[in-house]
Amino acid sequence: MGKTKKARKFAAVKRIISPKDARIKKNQELALQKKKKEEEQRVKHVPQVSSALFFTYNTQLGPPYHIIIDTNFINFSIKNKLDIVKSMMDCLYAKCVPCITDCVIAELEKLGSKFSVALKIIKDPHFERLPCMHKGTYADDCIVNRVEQVCCTCHSNKATSHTCIAAQVLHRCNM
Repeated sequence: MGKTKKARKFAAVKRIISPKDARIKKNQELALQKKKKEEEQRVKHVPQVSSALFFTYNTQLGPPYHIIIDTNFINFSIKNKLDIVKSMMDCLYAKCVPCITDCVIAELEKLGSKFSVALKIIKDPHFERLPCMHKGTYADDCIVNRVEQVCCTCHSNKATSHTCIAAQVLHRCNM
C-alpha cells in the first residue's frame, strides 16, 4: 500500500509577490516622491545679508542687551538642548544679560516637577531676576506691562532702552 496524499491547507502555503508586481512599483514610487518632497523642504538657500544692516532699524539698540525671557522660550531651549546665554550671545554677537520676572518663575513652579530642569537653569547667577509688584502670575501680561512701562519712560525721558524680549508667543502684545 502506498501513502495517501494530504491536501495542503491554504494558510500554510506562503505566497510570494513577484518583484515585477505593479503594487510594489507603486509603493516604491510613492516612497521616492516622499523622499524628494522632504529633501526639497530641507534644502533652502538663504541669501547672505550684510552685517552692516544689523542695526539699520533701531540704531539706539546696543550692547549689553537685557533680554526678558518667557516660560515657553525656556522650555523650547531645553527641548532643543540649547544653552540660553551662549545661544543669545551667538545670535546677537554681544554681551547678553538674560532677565527673568518673578511671574515666569512662579509659572514654572506651578507647572510642577516636569519643569524642575527649567527651574534649575533659571537659578543660575547669570540670570538677572526682575521683581514684580502686581497680583497674579500670568507671565505674558507681566512682560507686556513691563515693556509698555519702559517704552513710556523712554519717550518721556529721551533715554534709550536696551531691553529685548525672548518669547515663543506674545499674542496679547499690541506694539
